[in-house]
Amino acid sequence: MAAETAKEKAIEPKPAKPSDSAKESAGTSQGVTQQKAPSGENARFEGFLAEIVGVEKNRTGIYGEIKQALCKIMEGRDKGRVIRRNFSGRIKKGDIIRLPDTSREDKRIVAR
Repeated sequence: MAAETAKEKAIEPKPAKPSDSAKESAGTSQGVTQQKAPSGENARFEGFLAEIVGVEKNRTGIYGEIKQALCKIMEGRDKGRVIRRNFSGRIKKGDIIRLPDTSREDKRIVAR
């Protein structure tokens, strides 16, 4: 019997050392890796959150594909400020968007 247990121990695979990727996915389920937020010099700026407060009726662009919307800034130094921005694609009141900067504001579209 002692010989059988020695053979079984020899056949069993040895557990591998946990690598960096295994440490990141240790607390997650279904093999999804969780990435840590970078800090310091490696931090990546994602922009400012803003909520669409209103959408203008006038459109611009060659084919009328550009709409103008009023955006209320939700975070950052301009929190609470409402600015006007141009958008292409579907947009409606109440949408949450991420703006790259809040210093720029678009001029109002005037129908001729």
